[in-house]
Amino acid sequence: MSDQKIRVGIIGANVNNGWGPRAHIPAVLALPEFDLTAVCTSRPETAAASKEKFGARLAFHDYHEMVAHPDIDVVSVVVRVPFHHEMTMAALNAGKHVFTEWPLGANLAEAEEMAELARAKGVRTLAGLQRRCSPIYLRAKELIEEGYIGEVVSCHLSQMGTGGATRTSDRTWMSDVAKGANTMTISFGHVIDALSMCVGELVDVSGVVSTQTNRWFESDTNRYVEVTSPDNILVSGKLANGAVVSAHVSSQPAHGSGQRLEIYGREGTLVVEGNDSRLLGGKAGESGLQELPIPERLTWVPDSVPQGPPFNVAQMYRRLGEAIRSGQRAEPDFDTAVMRHKLIDAIQKASDQGTNTRPG
Repeated sequence: MSDQKIRVGIIGANVNNGWGPRAHIPAVLALPEFDLTAVCTSRPETAAASKEKFGARLAFHDYHEMVAHPDIDVVSVVVRVPFHHEMTMAALNAGKHVFTEWPLGANLAEAEEMAELARAKGVRTLAGLQRRCSPIYLRAKELIEEGYIGEVVSCHLSQMGTGGATRTSDRTWMSDVAKGANTMTISFGHVIDALSMCVGELVDVSGVVSTQTNRWFESDTNRYVEVTSPDNILVSGKLANGAVVSAHVSSQPAHGSGQRLEIYGREGTLVVEGNDSRLLGGKAGESGLQELPIPERLTWVPDSVPQGPPFNVAQMYRRLGEAIRSGQRAEPDFDTAVMRHKLIDAIQKASDQGTNTRPG
């Protein structure tokens, strides 16, 4: 395969909407080592439309047929979370390398089953925790490891998003916590993973997991939907070195203020602000925080990769391609995703029981 393009089939490639056409397809098309070989949607007509629009060679409306096709090396599962498990398991059983979006499963048990099968099959996997390939977070991690801020003593994470209590019916399926797609698993999961990549894993946590907006109004059906999915997550905990961590991630009814991650050390401070738009830093004794440059070496993709959603996804595909060619582990893989699911479960348990818990 070293001299051949890596052939990708994407499940969830509808031309009209979704993360597949917004992020995955532009990323694959811009990387010379990959070939968008196949697209798969739920209906023949949408599959044909996607094939024509994106220039794929093959189109499927049955994912079982796509994952079994011999001309596909990598299967990307970019659909609603409740379908991740069955589609990923089918791709793994077919011996394919797999890139599944985050959350990996609707729950920890599904994620563990997928990770176990991937190890047994000896294939490369990737879970869509995209911030692990973001140049800003990669640089923050480097600076901490280089001692820029000294020993980490405390971290604070705030992400105030806007969810809205009025939605169309195609978005209210996320109201059910059992479906696995909510503020806790998606918004919180992504940002706490980025923090963990930079400073290490939480070894002790307490938390409050709450649903503050317990009904959504469906504007196209003129009815209310009961909500069990959490929309506010407050966490406190410790790292292995004793550093303290606090986090509040939420989906507010209106005008969320965005994201800010603060990492304090004995010798300085790092801040990621503006929804990951820039990295600020300052050493003890300096007058304040200054924007820090991001080395070009942390951008692995061509200039042709569109900014926005495709960028970090393209960074991830490049890492996956290197792992496939070398036979080494990709990061973040399904084992990383299982670790993140375990943390989420520990926080939920701490909230339910009103006690501190240890992830894992």
